[in-house]
Amino acid sequence: MPPTRRNDLNIAVYAPALVGDDGRPLAIVRAMERASPGLRLEWTISDEGNLVPLPERDAWLAQRRRDEPGFPLICNGGDEDNLVTLSGMEVSASSGPGGQPLFDVHADLPLNAASITGAADTLEAIAEAALAHWGHATPFKATVEISRQTVHPSRKPGVPPRGLPALKFPEHLRSPEIPHRLGWMNYWSAAAAQAIEFPDPARDTDLLARARRTATGGWVVWLTEEPLNLDNPSHLEALLKAYERFPQIGGRAAR
Repeated sequence: MPPTRRNDLNIAVYAPALVGDDGRPLAIVRAMERASPGLRLEWTISDEGNLVPLPERDAWLAQRRRDEPGFPLICNGGDEDNLVTLSGMEVSASSGPGGQPLFDVHADLPLNAASITGAADTLEAIAEAALAHWGHATPFKATVEISRQTVHPSRKPGVPPRGLPALKFPEHLRSPEIPHRLGWMNYWSAAAAQAIEFPDPARDTDLLARARRTATGGWVVWLTEEPLNLDNPSHLEALLKAYERFPQIGGRAAR
């Protein structure tokens, strides 16, 4: 897989593990294409870093699904500035929350006007097709800093940046419905929303102004109007405020 560009828009969703001839990988690909008119994910990237066309993509995905866990990286075949990638991997039960395995889906898009405008639609499309518990869409630079919130005395010692709260490793969370972290745009399934007690009309006025309900009863909630930039004091404040509102996220407090 090519290195992530300097500040892509990263999308990640976490769903129940794949089982048998699970059709979700292809459903996710098609949902992402529908959410981004003109996007065609009909290429992959070789181990040598070369673009390889997939004229029979659907059959190729089905075969790879039988041969290996998750699904391999596919992309739009664009140049580096316009490359869109999508892949999925499986997380073992020993590394999953509540001792349950997960299906971890990741997409990277260029952080440009088109992807920013369509971010909520793309996140929702991927998450709903994956039957995800939760997910987020976040610029790469903010994603890196937020990932540094996950700490452990021996496995990953350190202090989270910018005064952000320390989060637990996923395997220390009690259930897969509890989000591991926050991002710029957040997808919470109906079960995840219930687990973190969202929405509360009295406390969530600001968040509800930047939220929408999904067809399955979940939510897409964005913390800031513009892509999250933690160098912006108002954006950092919004992230800190959201963590304070949802102490369950990252396993910091029991429900």
